[in-house]
Amino acid sequence: MGLIYTKHQEKILKKIEIESDISKWKDWKWQVRNAVRSIEAFEHLTGIRFSEEEKESLKITQGKFPLSITPYYLSLIKKDNYKNDPVFKQSFLDNRELIVSSSEMGDPLSEDHDSPVPGITHRYPDRVLFLVSNVCAMYCRHCTRKRKVGDVDSIPDKSQILQGIEYIRKTPQIRDVLLSGGDPFLLSDDYLDWILTELRTIPHVQVIRIGTRTPVVLPYRITDELVNMLKKHHPIWINTHFNHPREVTTSAKESLAKLADAGIPLGNQSVLLADVNDCPRVMKELVHKLVMNRVRPYYLYQCDLSEGLSHFRTPIGKGIEIMESLIGHTSGFAVPTYVIDAPGGGGKIPVMPNYIISWSTNKVILRNYEGVITSYQEPDKYEKTLCDRDCENCNLELQLNDGEEMDAIGIEKLLADYDDTISLVPQNNERYERRQELYETNKL
Repeated sequence: MGLIYTKHQEKILKKIEIESDISKWKDWKWQVRNAVRSIEAFEHLTGIRFSEEEKESLKITQGKFPLSITPYYLSLIKKDNYKNDPVFKQSFLDNRELIVSSSEMGDPLSEDHDSPVPGITHRYPDRVLFLVSNVCAMYCRHCTRKRKVGDVDSIPDKSQILQGIEYIRKTPQIRDVLLSGGDPFLLSDDYLDWILTELRTIPHVQVIRIGTRTPVVLPYRITDELVNMLKKHHPIWINTHFNHPREVTTSAKESLAKLADAGIPLGNQSVLLADVNDCPRVMKELVHKLVMNRVRPYYLYQCDLSEGLSHFRTPIGKGIEIMESLIGHTSGFAVPTYVIDAPGGGGKIPVMPNYIISWSTNKVILRNYEGVITSYQEPDKYEKTLCDRDCENCNLELQLNDGEEMDAIGIEKLLADYDDTISLVPQNNERYERRQELYETNKL
């Protein structure tokens, strides 16, 4: 990684360890060891001061929902306007976290109810959530699993991990495994390598995904050693969690580049947070910065009904407004899917603006992002195929095996030793038509 860091980061580093240099700052284990876990440490490192009354009140919140901020992420807080700072709001204590409304739940997504064995949530038919870690680089104040944060009794040990792997092995419909936590990248390289190796021995596991916020709050965790280990287990997909453009720093970009250069597809899952990113301009800037760093905006989540998150939640209408500002106004691949993770374990439900205005037997009336209203003519004749599940005799010729590359076409045809074709000419090529006319004239 580059050796660029700010004067502000240097000051924080020297306050933590007087005899330190940049090599310490960029050591991810040093960052974890020196995470800010007290109000006093936060004050010492930032220069921000709270009254005694404020501190006593904040400590009550800390007693229920612990505090932990990496020095790196702490350095991004603008202390001259910290109360409105999106980094501060996502990382530091807020007394409103103690306000629990009647609609809020400890486990709003019923992950524990859909858990056939400890650490596994099996909600969708062909994929599972596998909680392999209970440790995070930072405790995000909007975390949907706040019930597990700092709970040393729920840290999965190796026997629990093996139990989860065995469940996946015995359940052949599972083709996709999502490693989450906590943060899987807070595990050691060797331990994560072991988990991935075990999963790769299961024939029906096609894809492994990893959810991590380390590129956002601990980018130095993305080391060359970690990336080289991950490359052994392709196909690996990684989803990260940027919520605001300010989080896309030089160090964050470097970490994303390492992963992308290793051939790992990157996605991003943002949460819509009041007074953090509930602004069309902010969200558009975020998705543009993400795609510039080869990260596909994947989901925009409506904030979950977890305990103590009322102050973060927006009306769904705000999310629709943001989607209206993105669809048609920026590249399609820069537009995330806005979803509500249904309370009670119903899964992700897409919520989008309405583009179908009306519908009849023959026509569908639609509107575009500009408000232009248009119609689409349905086919005059459509013979539906009645599915009887007899795929072997289906007239659609559903051959589901991989295609065999037997008949060469295109450039492959020119390269093939068994074919004499020397060029491929598009139809109606004017030059060749003139050549043909000249040939016919000379022949006469």
